[in-house]
Amino acid sequence: MDNFTFYAPTYFDFGRGAELHTAELIQKFGGSRVLLHYGGGSIKKSGLYDRIVAVLDGAGIPFVELGGVKPNPRSGLVRQGIELCKREKIDFILAVGGGSTIDSSKAIAAGSLYDGDFMDFYRGKAVVEKALPIGTVLTIAAAGSEGSPNTVITDEENQVKKGMKSDYLRPRFSVLNPELTCTLPPYQTAAGATDIMAHICERYFSNTEESEITDRLCEAVLKTIICEAPRVIEDPGNYEARANIMWAGMLAHNNVCGVGREQDWASHHIEHELSALYDVTHGAGLAVVMPKWMRYVLDKNPDKLVLFAARVWDIPMDEERPRETALKGIEAFEAFLKSIGMPSTLGEVGVGREDIEKMTDKLLGKKKTEGKYVELEREDVIRIYESCL
Repeated sequence: MDNFTFYAPTYFDFGRGAELHTAELIQKFGGSRVLLHYGGGSIKKSGLYDRIVAVLDGAGIPFVELGGVKPNPRSGLVRQGIELCKREKIDFILAVGGGSTIDSSKAIAAGSLYDGDFMDFYRGKAVVEKALPIGTVLTIAAAGSEGSPNTVITDEENQVKKGMKSDYLRPRFSVLNPELTCTLPPYQTAAGATDIMAHICERYFSNTEESEITDRLCEAVLKTIICEAPRVIEDPGNYEARANIMWAGMLAHNNVCGVGREQDWASHHIEHELSALYDVTHGAGLAVVMPKWMRYVLDKNPDKLVLFAARVWDIPMDEERPRETALKGIEAFEAFLKSIGMPSTLGEVGVGREDIEKMTDKLLGKKKTEGKYVELEREDVIRIYESCL
C-alpha cells in the first residue's frame, strides 16, 4: 500500500424525511444567504422543491434560485451561477438533484471566489484555494459527488468534458433520503448503478500491491450493486435496496476505496468524450466502454481481472488457464449490465465511427498515454473505441 492522506469532512443525514433538516444544516454550517441550484422539473413534480422552499422560508433563510442544470453539466450555466452569487452576495450553495447539479454547484462555488475564468481549474491553469460552502440534497445514486472532492463540467465552447478535484469542494453536508430516488425511471437507475460500479473499477484495477483492505472494500461495494440493482429495477419502491445503493454510491467515490493505491480512470476519460460530443448518459457510456477496455487490457495485464472474476463474480478459478477465468468474469459483467437494461455498443447510444479520431485527440491532448493499469497510447484508445461499435 502506498502512502496517502485522506480528508472527508462531509456530514451525512441519511434516511426518510432527512430533507426536512436542510435549513438547520445550512445554519449549522454557517450559511445565511443561499443559492438554491437544481435541474429540470423533476424536483417540482415530486414535491421536493416545495418542501425545500418551505423549510428555508420557515427558518427565515433568504435564497435565490438557479435551475436548468442538464446531464453533463454545462459551463454556460456555471458562469450564470457565478455572476448570480457575486451579485447577490451568496455565502452558501444548496444543490438539490443528482451528480450534475452537485458538480455544477462545485464549479460555481470555486468560481465565485476566483478572479479569473473558472475553467482555469479544469484546464490545469489554477488550483482551488477557497470556495463557497456547499450542501446537497441527493435525488439519484450515481456520481458520488455528494461525498467527493470531484467535479466534472462540459466546456461548451470546446466540446470537451473536464474534471478536477479539491478538498475545498467536498460538501459540508449531504442529505441522503433513499425515498427521493424511488420515482426514477429504470434506465436512470441502471445508469446510476453502472456509474457506481465504474467508480469502483477505476480504483480496483491497480498495479499497487498489498492493498488487501481496499481490494475487499471495492469488492463489497461491487457485490452490493450486483445484488441490489436488479431488485430496484423489478421493484422501484424497494426502500432497503435503494438505501444500500445510495450509500454504495457515496462510498464508491469519496475515495475511501481508493486510498493507498494507484488508480486507472482510462474508461471514464474515454467515456467523457462521448458525453461531451454526443451528450451520452454517463452511466450508459460507461456500460459500453468499460467491458471493452477490460477485454483490450486482458492480455496486457490479466492479474486483477482474474481476481475480479473470482472474487466479484464467483467464477471458479482455473489455475491452469487464468485467462479463461478472467474472460468469464468480463462476460458476467457484460451480462449483468445487459440484464439491467444498459447498452453494449456505441450504435445503441447514437455514436458512429466518424468521430473516433477526433475524440481520441481531444482525450489525449498533449499527453502521450491514458490510464495507469495499462498505459494506452493513441492507437490503443482508437482500438477501444472501435471495439465499442
